[in-house]
Amino acid sequence: MIISVASGKGGTGKTTIAVNLALSLNNVQFLDCDVEEPNAHIFLKPDIKERIPAFIPIPEVDEAKCNTCGKCREVCAYHAIAVIPSSDGDNGSVLVFPHLCHGCGACSLLCPRQAIKEVNKGIGIVEMGMSEGMQFIHGKLNVGEIMSPPLIKQVIGRIDRSKTIIIDAPPGTSCPVIAAVKKSDYCILVTEPTPFGLNDLVLAVEVLRKLKIPLGVIINRSDIGDDKVDKYCQDNNIQVLLRIPFDRQIALFYSRGIPFVQEKTEYKERFRTLFDMIKTRYYEADSSHKR
Repeated sequence: MIISVASGKGGTGKTTIAVNLALSLNNVQFLDCDVEEPNAHIFLKPDIKERIPAFIPIPEVDEAKCNTCGKCREVCAYHAIAVIPSSDGDNGSVLVFPHLCHGCGACSLLCPRQAIKEVNKGIGIVEMGMSEGMQFIHGKLNVGEIMSPPLIKQVIGRIDRSKTIIIDAPPGTSCPVIAAVKKSDYCILVTEPTPFGLNDLVLAVEVLRKLKIPLGVIINRSDIGDDKVDKYCQDNNIQVLLRIPFDRQIALFYSRGIPFVQEKTEYKERFRTLFDMIKTRYYEADSSHKR
């Protein structure tokens, strides 16, 4: 089963929940897909065994073959190619903007003169290792790169469905989040009972419902703020899976890079109960779809 842990905004405790849930279960594969600022390794302290460079294919133009017809620019949905047509004896040129390229391959496939080939451009690294019997994988995007979804897809591509997969997704509701969660069987949204928390929770719920991914909510620091998150969940038939109160001890463990289930062991049982609840709901829904 693939469970992603996401949040509409940063700072809600998403990584904390993902890490402690993973440590409470058996036969787990943990994927940190927050490739712009991965931090789950700070808590899980994996022994990294393998490092694989990650690439994205980008176009390279053979100017001897190119007649600046502009077909490549027309088919590029991401405006990563500009064509300067020939004029007054000038042969013209094709400009490629690598940071905008998604590596879809349309330009090289549809070039009528076969003047474009794809070359690999390094965007980051995928690291794999083990942490307390758990398989750990994360991606690290190179500094200055702006295209994280291709690296996220390379991390997701290493999913082992024989295990329970926990995905720590990036914060927000944009393309990186969608790339991380779209293969999930279930998504846990972590929020906090504040106006900002509610605003971004609503956005995240809308995204997941568009993707048709079942979801539930964990309210972190549940005893601060107001009750509007609870009312929203109740009005929209969203299950509140767990409430974690503001706890100075948990904050201290976090500041030291210690998963709190290792010290407050009663939470392990709470996370296992949460997982059983998710699994039951998932298989019940799956059975009803098959009937």
